[in-house]
Amino acid sequence: MSMLAALVRAYDRLPDAPPIGYAPERIGALISLRPDGLVASVTDLRDASDRKRQAPTRLVPQAVKRTVAIAPNFLWDKTAYALGLTAGEGKRTAQEHAAFRDRHAEWLSGTEDQGLLAFLRFLDQWSPEGLMPPGWSDELLDQNVAFAFEPERLSSTMLHDRAAARAAWQAASSSVGAEPAICLVTGGRGGVTRLHPSIKNVWGAQSSGASLVSFNLDAFTSYGHAQGDNAPVSETATFAYGTVLNRFLSRDSGHRVQIGDASTVFWADASDADVAQEAESFFASYVEASGPDETDDREAAKAIGDKLEALRQGHPLSEVEPRLTEGVRFHVLGLAPNAARLSVRFYLEDSFGSITANYQRFLADVAIEPVPRQPAALWRLLVELAVQGKRENVPPGLAGDWMRAILTGGRYPQALLAATLMRCRSDQSVNALRAGIVRAVLIRNHHEEVPVARNINHDNDAYQLGRLFALLEAAQYAALGKVNAGIGDRYYASASSTPARVFGPLLRGLRIHISDARKRGRGGWIEPRVAEIMAKLSPDLPTSLRLVDQGKFAIGYYHEKSHRPAKPEDDAPLTEESETNG
Repeated sequence: MSMLAALVRAYDRLPDAPPIGYAPERIGALISLRPDGLVASVTDLRDASDRKRQAPTRLVPQAVKRTVAIAPNFLWDKTAYALGLTAGEGKRTAQEHAAFRDRHAEWLSGTEDQGLLAFLRFLDQWSPEGLMPPGWSDELLDQNVAFAFEPERLSSTMLHDRAAARAAWQAASSSVGAEPAICLVTGGRGGVTRLHPSIKNVWGAQSSGASLVSFNLDAFTSYGHAQGDNAPVSETATFAYGTVLNRFLSRDSGHRVQIGDASTVFWADASDADVAQEAESFFASYVEASGPDETDDREAAKAIGDKLEALRQGHPLSEVEPRLTEGVRFHVLGLAPNAARLSVRFYLEDSFGSITANYQRFLADVAIEPVPRQPAALWRLLVELAVQGKRENVPPGLAGDWMRAILTGGRYPQALLAATLMRCRSDQSVNALRAGIVRAVLIRNHHEEVPVARNINHDNDAYQLGRLFALLEAAQYAALGKVNAGIGDRYYASASSTPARVFGPLLRGLRIHISDARKRGRGGWIEPRVAEIMAKLSPDLPTSLRLVDQGKFAIGYYHEKSHRPAKPEDDAPLTEESETNG
């Protein structure tokens, strides 16, 4: 099933899917008209209890797609179009209002509906320079406004809800399409969409929305076709995929997560709506690594939390929740901005059982001890790759490639290892999350044997050198306490890449640190452990370490630095940093 076809199918399963040609928009004010066309009242619909005075969402005729041309909406619009009023300079305001008036005279020509006739009379006699109607406030400038017929206002019926208005909108919107053709998405025959809908709420894209499908240059034309005729998609299918995608991308939709620069939506396709919703809840917890929201039914919340924990412990989905193993197809779509258009970072479709199994394999790859304080959410792992720990600084494209690898069970992006090690060197910090990332890449991409927990007998020089460097750092801390620029700050980068140049001088300084530490009654356990590691290393240390071995160095360093000795006299952490590591 193609991506657009899957979205159209998801629209058919929306419990409150809007009718074809209608979409939710924020409406700030309602203008009520008397039969003679005069304004009876203006109602401010914005939430008075909200400091930002957010306008509520109302179902209205679908908005036109505006570029540089002047194009009015049907029976609603911002005040510049509907009333000829704007808070700014409004160089085109007069033309916009004139287009709003003229197009509605054309669209509603011949109507006998009382409400629509009142609207036409309003447009004929309205003047932006005239006396403002009762209830008007300049705070409503540039808000979207809709209209109502005064006899119906109290019943919350807007003008576009009237049967005659719906018929007029159907006639007006259907005339926009091109000649009927075979739809590439549904296979049915219908009018072809010339301009595809704008998709909103993609992080980094234009606030007015961006196109997922567009043809705006001569190079994109084929056999003389223009715009949407190059890839014919029916108006019905276009409306369906645009509606459901905007719904999924909206805030608090329950179908959206942010993966790096990719705004990611997901949905389940199942015959049972409850099963589909449960699968979506599970997937959201996979990415965010959080349990179910606290609800009134705490027993149900605890049951779901127990299931999630069982999955993280490696129990198969068929054992934890058999309902999700058969007949549940799952879709994941990642979108990123690309000028005025959108690029598809990834699109995946598979059974929910397969996706869960691949996710559990990912958890096994990143497993490390000591474990992080919280489950390794993908977004939290990505932050470890970002400069200053900011989401917007995650390397572009890396998040999408990693997400694809996790959900398909494929190879991780090789750039993941280099990016993680670079952050370890730059920040002089190897925590549980970074060590887990490094371990995952070494296991899956390079088929290396990497221990989950500290292993003093692991047969790899780079791993043992990482342990040794952690002990050298611990000896300095035992002797001097916290210093402004310690061994880890000054030498981690060079020790992990060119050990032969660094470890000689550091080992010579070790004796002084151990002597000073003994005077303070600390660090008696360090010298035997150093001797144990040195016995495993060859006399000639490697002059350089390849990237894979630098990864093993980082893991050995993390294991040794985070190790908590069992003996009472060894209870103190190796360094002050290890108290907060991970």
